[in-house]
Amino acid sequence: MIKIYTDAAVRPIDQQASAGCVIVTDQQQYQLKTALGPMDNHQAEFAAAIWGFEQLQTFQLPPQIVMFYTDSRLVSDAITKNYSHHYAQQLALLNNQLDRFDPVVVQWIPDRDNQGAHHLALQALS
Repeated sequence: MIKIYTDAAVRPIDQQASAGCVIVTDQQQYQLKTALGPMDNHQAEFAAAIWGFEQLQTFQLPPQIVMFYTDSRLVSDAITKNYSHHYAQQLALLNNQLDRFDPVVVQWIPDRDNQGAHHLALQALS
């Protein structure tokens, strides 16, 4: 089983965003971070999830269950309902990534349980 945690951070002054991602598989943990460019927080949460799954794909792991953890209600609800009025394009891009893995179980978690990805996203803003 693979666990993937993603989070985004946005600097309010200039709307620069970044992503953090923690991937846990076979007793190994990978900590990844990147700048995303200017966008609002909701766009950044989708972009972080998309980027995280793009990174996961580079590991070329054998098929297995993927547990996806996010502290964004918008992202988790959009995936579960397969609908997002304002972020339909971002949801379509994320679904394209999710379709590469089967099955993917989406789980919303509170901020306090997503500190690893959160701190990585903050580091990428610096």
